[in-house]
Amino acid sequence: MFFNDHPPPHFHAYYDSNVAVVVIETGEITVGRLPPRVARLVERWRREYIEELKETWGCAASGETGSLGRIPGLEGQS
Repeated sequence: MFFNDHPPPHFHAYYDSNVAVVVIETGEITVGRLPPRVARLVERWRREYIEELKETWGCAASGETGSLGRIPGLEGQS
């Protein structure tokens, strides 16, 4: 996520040379693409951390840099 980013609430997913913008609420990839296996992992991660993603988006969108927590990544998931 980036501070003061544009709506809808989303995050950027990176894998090798692939980049995708993923809507937090729906999981829709609105920009870019990910390989199917990676897209499934990202979707599983999004569902697991959706509340944290929404909260972090709200803080980032309002410029509250001090209250941003770290959301665990996909490292080690398969």
